[in-house]
Amino acid sequence: MTPLKKVIFKKDRSTKPIWLMRQAGRYLPEFREIRKKNLNFIELCLNPQKVKNITLQPIRRYNLDAAIIFSDILTVPYALGQTVEFRKNFGPFLGSVSLNDIKNFNKSTFKKKLEPIYKSINNVKKDKSLKNRDLIGFVGGPWTILVYMLNKSSPKKKLKKIFSDKPLIDEMLKYINKYLILHIESQIKSGANIIQIFDSWAGLVAEEDLDNYIYKPTKKLVKITKSFKTPCICFPRNIKSYKEYANIVRPDAINIDYNTNPCDIIKNINIPIQGGMNPKILLSSKKKVKELTNYYLSIFKNHPYIFNLGHGVLPQTNPSMVQYLIKLVRKFNERSS
Repeated sequence: MTPLKKVIFKKDRSTKPIWLMRQAGRYLPEFREIRKKNLNFIELCLNPQKVKNITLQPIRRYNLDAAIIFSDILTVPYALGQTVEFRKNFGPFLGSVSLNDIKNFNKSTFKKKLEPIYKSINNVKKDKSLKNRDLIGFVGGPWTILVYMLNKSSPKKKLKKIFSDKPLIDEMLKYINKYLILHIESQIKSGANIIQIFDSWAGLVAEEDLDNYIYKPTKKLVKITKSFKTPCICFPRNIKSYKEYANIVRPDAINIDYNTNPCDIIKNINIPIQGGMNPKILLSSKKKVKELTNYYLSIFKNHPYIFNLGHGVLPQTNPSMVQYLIKLVRKFNERSS
């Protein structure tokens, strides 16, 4: 059994495996070389040969316990016929889409457009470097996908008034969920043996809407994932209550964000926990990295815990700091064994 699955399924407390969100990405010089020659980000995500190379770059560099397929949550709106661009110094920019467009969309067309992702997963899974390591597939949470589709950009810029139209949101979520389920199933069948659900904008939802917009639709995705005997990790960033989320949605493990007090989490959550550390710490000194890393490891010493961050590795991060972080986690494990 892999280190992550020991923590998730066996509730193992004796070791703290490590992988990092965005471990394959912009902070690595070898990735930047590829990106320079591949300006269309969605096309890059749909190139199986390049995706395999990018996914395995951090595995070749570091002693990590899992790979995460190089992709993006916005491949789903793309596969539903919405234009998706990534603009420099702006982020994602999406074209127009209507409820009728989504209602009338075809499952086989959706799957065909994302077939290169499934091929990439299959190719990576066969690689020898993944021996005793997991391959993580992922989707965006239903609410987060809806936010991007209707807002047409990151809500950091501005959240449009359309989000007051609750009947529209309810209908859109229903159809988005149908395609997210298909995407999860296809990734698992292609070789992904853990699924993570990234609900990046869960913190935008008002208390009274959490059940309809976050809990119910996400619980369906978790249930489907579990039906394949595949563990499901959820990351509802800035959710109002991680405890309530875990009790209702029932993921196998939960990733916490860096605004969350880990001391509160350890008191209130019984399932395996992942992440929490602020990725900005990797832009500071080794002394500060050591202090905060050991702080998280000590808090979760007697709890099933997967070391990760409270968000993705930042582009400005020096790869040597990631190497240092991994060594700290390995040293902690050696001392604890």
